[in-house]
Amino acid sequence: MAQCVQSVQEFIQDSFVPMVAVLCSEDADRVTRKNNLNFSELLRPFCRLTSEGHLRDPSNQIQVVKNLKICVSNIVTEPPQQVVTRRLLSEVVSASQPAESSVANVITAGDYDLNISDRSLKASLPWYNSWKETLMELSTSKFYTATTPWFETYRETFLQSMPASDHEFLNHCLACMLVATSHENAPVEQFQKLSQEQHRIQHGSECTYPKWFIPNTLKYYVLLHDMGEGEEQRAESIYEDMKQRYGTQGCYLLKINSRTSVQSSNEQIPDPWSQYLHKSNFQNQVCLNWNSINAPEADGLDLPAKDAPCKTCNDHPLRLDQTSAHMDGIDALRAPVSDGKKVPSASSTHGACLTLNDHDRIRQFIQEFTFRGLLPHIEKNIRQLNDQLVSRKGLSRSLFSATKKWFGGGKVPEKSISELKNTSGLLYPPEAPELQIRKMADLCFLVQHYDLAYSCYHTAKKDFLNDQAMLYAAGALEMAAVSAFLQPGAPRPYPAHYMDTAIQTYRDVCKNMVLAERCALLSAEILKSQAKYSEAATLLIKMTSEDSDLRSALLLEQAAHCFINTRSPMVRKFAFHMILAGHRFSKAGQKRHALRCYCQAMQVYRGKGWSLAEDHINFIIGRQSFTLRQPENAVSAFRHILLNDSKQAASQQGAFLREYLYVYKNVSQASAEASLPQLPLPCIQSSATRVFFGHDRRLAEGEKQAASHVSLDQEYDRELSQQWRELEEQVVAIVNRGVLPVTFQPTQYCLNSQTDNMRFPLAVVEEPIIVEVVFRNPLKVSLVLTDLSLLWKFALKEFTLPHGSEASEITSSQKDLITTEVISEFCMNPEETKVARLKLLPHQTGELHIRGVVYNLGAAPSPGSVFSDGMFVRGRQDLEIQGPRLNSTKEEKTSVRHGPDRRLDPIITPPMPLLEVFFINFPTALLCGEIRKAYVEFANVSKVPLTGLRVVSKRPEFFTFGSHTSALTPLSPGASENCSAYKTVVTGSSSSSSSAVATTLVSPLDFGAGGNGSQPGVVDIPLPDSVLQPGASIQLPMWLRGPDREGVHEINFLFYYESTEKTSKMSHRVLRHTAIICASRSLSVRATACRSNTLPERSMERDGSMLVFVDVENINTNEAGVREFHIVQVSSCSKQWRLHSCINPVGDKDSKLTSRERGKLCFRAIKCRNQEVNVVLSLNQIISSTTPCADFFFRRCQTTELKKGFTTGGVSFGQSGSLSDSEGDIASVVRKCSEVDLNIVVLWKAYVVEDNKQLILEGQLHVALQTIGKEACSLSQKEIKGRICLQEAQEMVLLKFRPELPPPLVRPSTEQLSHLIKTNLHYPESYDHPFPQKSLCMVPVTLTLSNCSMVDVDVVIDLRHKATSPETLEIHGSFTWLGQTQYKLPLKAQEVHKLQLTACFIHAGVYNLGTHRVFAKIANQDSTCEASQQSSMPALIVVNSI
Repeated sequence: MAQCVQSVQEFIQDSFVPMVAVLCSEDADRVTRKNNLNFSELLRPFCRLTSEGHLRDPSNQIQVVKNLKICVSNIVTEPPQQVVTRRLLSEVVSASQPAESSVANVITAGDYDLNISDRSLKASLPWYNSWKETLMELSTSKFYTATTPWFETYRETFLQSMPASDHEFLNHCLACMLVATSHENAPVEQFQKLSQEQHRIQHGSECTYPKWFIPNTLKYYVLLHDMGEGEEQRAESIYEDMKQRYGTQGCYLLKINSRTSVQSSNEQIPDPWSQYLHKSNFQNQVCLNWNSINAPEADGLDLPAKDAPCKTCNDHPLRLDQTSAHMDGIDALRAPVSDGKKVPSASSTHGACLTLNDHDRIRQFIQEFTFRGLLPHIEKNIRQLNDQLVSRKGLSRSLFSATKKWFGGGKVPEKSISELKNTSGLLYPPEAPELQIRKMADLCFLVQHYDLAYSCYHTAKKDFLNDQAMLYAAGALEMAAVSAFLQPGAPRPYPAHYMDTAIQTYRDVCKNMVLAERCALLSAEILKSQAKYSEAATLLIKMTSEDSDLRSALLLEQAAHCFINTRSPMVRKFAFHMILAGHRFSKAGQKRHALRCYCQAMQVYRGKGWSLAEDHINFIIGRQSFTLRQPENAVSAFRHILLNDSKQAASQQGAFLREYLYVYKNVSQASAEASLPQLPLPCIQSSATRVFFGHDRRLAEGEKQAASHVSLDQEYDRELSQQWRELEEQVVAIVNRGVLPVTFQPTQYCLNSQTDNMRFPLAVVEEPIIVEVVFRNPLKVSLVLTDLSLLWKFALKEFTLPHGSEASEITSSQKDLITTEVISEFCMNPEETKVARLKLLPHQTGELHIRGVVYNLGAAPSPGSVFSDGMFVRGRQDLEIQGPRLNSTKEEKTSVRHGPDRRLDPIITPPMPLLEVFFINFPTALLCGEIRKAYVEFANVSKVPLTGLRVVSKRPEFFTFGSHTSALTPLSPGASENCSAYKTVVTGSSSSSSSAVATTLVSPLDFGAGGNGSQPGVVDIPLPDSVLQPGASIQLPMWLRGPDREGVHEINFLFYYESTEKTSKMSHRVLRHTAIICASRSLSVRATACRSNTLPERSMERDGSMLVFVDVENINTNEAGVREFHIVQVSSCSKQWRLHSCINPVGDKDSKLTSRERGKLCFRAIKCRNQEVNVVLSLNQIISSTTPCADFFFRRCQTTELKKGFTTGGVSFGQSGSLSDSEGDIASVVRKCSEVDLNIVVLWKAYVVEDNKQLILEGQLHVALQTIGKEACSLSQKEIKGRICLQEAQEMVLLKFRPELPPPLVRPSTEQLSHLIKTNLHYPESYDHPFPQKSLCMVPVTLTLSNCSMVDVDVVIDLRHKATSPETLEIHGSFTWLGQTQYKLPLKAQEVHKLQLTACFIHAGVYNLGTHRVFAKIANQDSTCEASQQSSMPALIVVNSI
């Protein structure tokens, strides 16, 4: 049970006190009425004695009476009616409510924090240990007050209103005060009249009420003297006469009203009567109302407003407890103060004529009456009753001394209640000895002599049980148990079974629920004091019945408190019984108490997954709150039902929604949308909110394909977003001379939960802002949202001024600043997640803050039902987005902190240009290396000029807009099957000669490759006057080349542009496009370069020549309808070499390759005279030095060098070939001897059949020859993988944390040193000699030595080498060299030296003259660097004999 103000002993003592009746004369009543009090009310605050009393028991032992209280009341001759009592109990409970200003009492029970009382005492226990000790602290704390004052008020009123019964004497009157005044003519005669009246009431047959304890009632005569009227001497004389007549112990002179009117205006005397008279006046008012109604009323029915009594005063406002954070989010449940008038207690304050001395006189009077009148009277009656009982039973003189003898013998087993006959109607005569024992027990109990009282009750209990007088037996059992509990020193345990038997007898046998309830209340308090909360709860629950909802509700509530106070708190039982109590309170008409019970129970059910119970409780709370005219609280309760994921059926959810809408309609709404209340439906997934800045792109028209850019339909890809950011940083750095600005902010057109939202996003004036809000309908019924729009706040700010100017904030009502799109109807199916895209169009610059959404909420009409259109309510929901968790500093790592998320707070900037890009004839499938011509249309759809148009891509080798010097192609993007992307010329018949070669000198700068500050992939797009005016558009040709690797390729284009008017907020804008290209296999080209053994004879070949073999294979397996490939042209580009002629037969100049066929071309290459770039055309059909051939070649070279790790801005073509910086680097010099640095461009045509039409496709492949003798091939998939793996491995090596060491000295390899000298033998192929005439044949041979390096070389020629292999000897005969057989020669750089030799033969045959060996080393180097030069090809000579 809840904690009480009094202890259990005090509660029981105050429940059973001596009753004293009062009978006053009319003049005495007039005197007391001066103070707005009658005589009994005048004495009531002073009826508790402050000093101890004494009396002797029958054994002559002194018994101390402590803290005795007496009850003084006027004589009422009619017993209280049961219906009036019920009504009174209902009203006192209704009037007692928790104070509004009190602080909630929070008790921690296990994992629960329960708000269960009106004080701020907290028992904080993380576990269940020491729960009993905590409750003891609660009960003994002087700061603790009643947690349920309505229950204590009910209990006190119930005990006071119990009618006197014949089976017990506890509430029978022991004495009667007869009051007359000294101002009467004959006070003694007046006392005699009052005495006779009392005698008539007690002994007359017409009055059965009140009940009197004994026939010889104590009469105490009180002479009342008004100090303000009569003479004090007369009062003293009358009092002396009274003492002579009634004795000094039977009368008293009480002087009152000593206060004059002058004193009453100056002094402030305390009023101790208010707290006692409120209940009395309240009871009188109820009685008056009942008499006026004069009709029976069942318990629990509410009164009409006109008959409702005053329920409270200022000290007890009708308010429910103020909710804390533990009340499940329900708003403060406050009941309005009663509108009824106050109870007319008096015209002025009480005791206005009394002074503090008068208060002391009244207190002295009560003490004198008790100590000199009442207690001696009780002592005398106890002795008399004891003597009578002893004499009648023939026992010893003292009943008290014979207790042991009485109870020492054998006991007769008691019969159970079920075995006893229903003799509850049995009545004993007043002089029956059983009643005399009971009367003596009650007298002992009233004067706190509990030992003797227990003995008497126990004796009477046996007698009553033997007589089967069950009503009397139950009363004796009840008081015997109470007396045993109150005995000092606790000689025996509390006999709880006595109480259980008494309750069962009262309830089942006697059918007297009033006595059963009193017994249960007493027993429950006793059990609670012994920490037997479970037993107390069980007892209280048994007392619930259908005859009284109010009693059942109060007892169920107390049982719930018992469960929460057990050693192991039963929190769920507490909540369940609070629900039951709330239900019974509701049936009893106690709406506020019912609401409080449900709110307390919600603390337990909240958030535990019991959704059905939680929905039921919230539903009841909502209905009760609405009934109590608390619509805000009702809306809050229904809101909780709709917010949670309910498991209710669709029909029940629909009922909840209709209740909510109906209640919501009764709530007063403010006109401003910013103050609209929050709606619970539909649920908004705030973190999934996306914000898009910009117009919706125009769709494709005909052959036009719009740039993909960014849209809300695209899913966010973090890796792709990083690629776009890198492209933007690349182009911004180029624009800012290679430096990325500190204030750079990457452009983000679509913001979501994965983007970086730490900065304020930028939007442009007159461009829409689209907010995508994700709604989720958690219910199984459809929802309809109307007039759905965004809620925003806007602050004007002019960014063109130096410091900006701000204006006051503007709300959503200002439509001229921002146009807000309104969705007229937005329907949501049951349990549907749906996206709404809401648009804002700003017309002014400033700072915009999007707060939330505002709409009308309604339920879709169900089939077959009529749903009113008025059931729509208007409200709002805020978009509250939590930013990312911060994890940078130590503080942030050790705590939970979140950064800002500003996606809904854009800054509106001044107007900016807006670019739209369309692609015309843009392919989706290409062959590897295929060249295709398309057109791009650039349109400026804004009102601001556009400039600085650039495009950047990670794949610059895929596209080109042409060279700066080439004329623009006529803008005729019409499709044509045979339209060539190359620029061609008509050749004459001389072109058929394979030796005719055209040479053109070009620079990479003309094609956007190389140059200072340039980056690969950043291309300036040529515009007329570098500006695109508002509303203007331009079409430019664009050449595309298929990727070298087959497969599907995503190629990203980022178009960069600026405004002609610079603004501080936004410096540029970008447009994104992703092209999807499917590349199919075409040709595979492999090339090898080897030195030519012939010495240059012509002037153009004197610097050297080499042979280039080009191997071409058709690897297309009829993909994309390709029939055959034609090699139409081979071009070269190098700063050292150029193709001179084709050695292949003339008929093979246009090689045709079908599927899986392979062809080989051989070219002669010669050194260039200068270091410029040369593009060599083999057949003079395609001008490969112009767009697009040269563009793709240079872009391919640029990308290749970038992949190799060069950090220069482009390919180093067109630069001087001076090696002054590396002359001392021997390794570099030696390496250059074998370097070729020759690029081969193979141009081809493919014949494709598509839709029964033959198309001619063109393309080019590139092969880079780097080293003599090493094969190079066009880019293939395997090589790409190999290069990527190699690059990743190299990057992983770079990640090792090691200090950078100086590069080691690299010595040239033997293979590199073997290419220093080129040798060649000149001799006659056939030589005739007459061997018969002359046996020795001598043939002159010239050995030509050519230094291929740029440094001096020491050469050693050894002619002594002989072929030792048997195969060589079998094929070629043996010969010898004549003369000097070893030479040592120094050769200057690029020097050619001829050495005359003589070969000697002895017989005819075929001989190989290439038996000499050549060794070379760089001058001034040691002999360890000497290396044998590569042997030349076999030099065969035929010697004939003639």
